[in-house]
Amino acid sequence: MTNWLPDISEGEGPLYVRLADRIESDIDKGVLPGGAKLPPQRDLAYDIGVTIGTVGRAYALARERGLVSGEVGRGTYIRSRDNLMSGNNALVEGKGLATSIEFAGTRAILPEPGTIMMDSSAAPDIGQSAILERILMDISRTHPHEIASYSRTHPRNWLEAGSRWAACGGWTPPPETVVPTIGAHAGICAVLSAMTAPGDLIAFENLTYSSFARTAPLLGRRAIIVDSDEEGVLSEDFERLCAQWHPKVLFLMPAMRNPTLGILPDARRREIVEIARRYNVWLIEDGVYGAMIEDQSTPIAAMAPERTFHVTSLSKAIAAGVRGGYVVCPPAYVQRILTAHKMTAGGMIFLLAELAARLVLSGAADQIREKVREVVAEREALAREVFAGFDFRSHPRVPFLWMKLPEPWLSGTFKKAVLQNNVLIDDEDEFKPARTDKVHHRVRFGFTAPKTLEDVRTGFEVIRRLLAEPAASYDDYS
Repeated sequence: MTNWLPDISEGEGPLYVRLADRIESDIDKGVLPGGAKLPPQRDLAYDIGVTIGTVGRAYALARERGLVSGEVGRGTYIRSRDNLMSGNNALVEGKGLATSIEFAGTRAILPEPGTIMMDSSAAPDIGQSAILERILMDISRTHPHEIASYSRTHPRNWLEAGSRWAACGGWTPPPETVVPTIGAHAGICAVLSAMTAPGDLIAFENLTYSSFARTAPLLGRRAIIVDSDEEGVLSEDFERLCAQWHPKVLFLMPAMRNPTLGILPDARRREIVEIARRYNVWLIEDGVYGAMIEDQSTPIAAMAPERTFHVTSLSKAIAAGVRGGYVVCPPAYVQRILTAHKMTAGGMIFLLAELAARLVLSGAADQIREKVREVVAEREALAREVFAGFDFRSHPRVPFLWMKLPEPWLSGTFKKAVLQNNVLIDDEDEFKPARTDKVHHRVRFGFTAPKTLEDVRTGFEVIRRLLAEPAASYDDYS
């Protein structure tokens, strides 16, 4: 048994969280080696002057983090480093879990003026401003009090708009299950805040919408990776993860995965639902890119409405600046998500929510979406022309490409080379939720932010020239 007397007089959070954090810290420092037995709960509680309940909660939290294992009658043991690093889990500072917020992405915060921005996949400018101006003026005229004050209610038309916009694959959610949000990201964070607690594990695909994955540690949650192929989550690895690590939530993008453009097969969706039911895992289904696809498969929310939060927004199909988003919730949790969104995002903005609702219910959103699809299709066709002969994935309705780099290019080096030619793209690290030893040698570049087709062509030609001259990676950009 380890003679371990931790000092928890300093630190953040409740005493049980401090104690769990100290267990983790001392594992990192080698003070608690793999296989070491922690003191019995009653003994440690007496030695450090806390209640046995505090120690019990700390040990339970450490177990949820995957740091310890325990058996009734035998005690609690530190997991070996080999076990902590087994499988396909995220590797951060030698552990299987992502806990820090230092891994904040690779995007340039302030690109140089004149840079062709190909790191965005938001809806292109097709003249939305004229429609938005007309609707905004009418809202200001008919709701002067509401736009000048806090939004204390959610009008029925907001819910009906969310129901209509989220509908896909033969599924239309009841309006009563919809929570309007300030964009998809705020909705996802509200779900995470409401349905999990600090220390809980959140499972992510190995490539995903990483801004949310990197937000999880800010909220005290821990990211862990489930292995995925080009189409999405591998159900067998999800089951292994559930059995070994007990994640509280799985975040996935089954309708159109960013950045691989994968669409999760129906059979695998059903397998994931059954596994989630067996292990009591919540599911967050990101359907933002799915809003661009006409013929979608049955969403996971239709298969498991009791445990799935379906998130969508207007950002890719209408206009990112509208900040119109919706979360379709299990009926019993609507009020909880509504409250969590108010607490985390400050509440709904009447002007934006009413604007989004009127766009959807008037049919203007469908008209804009169709024009956006035409622009995306035109630019994707140009990509297929310019990059003929290269290995990439694209779709006529998806506003980005997932490009395989030829030897000897590395993803980060290629991004730097492209940026030196005044074009900004995303390397693969931008989509990794945590450090991992899996390398894809790919980059993603969007084509909806440039204002004209000629600007897109210019960016494409810069990228193609560098792809065709891989030796340059050794000479100029290392």
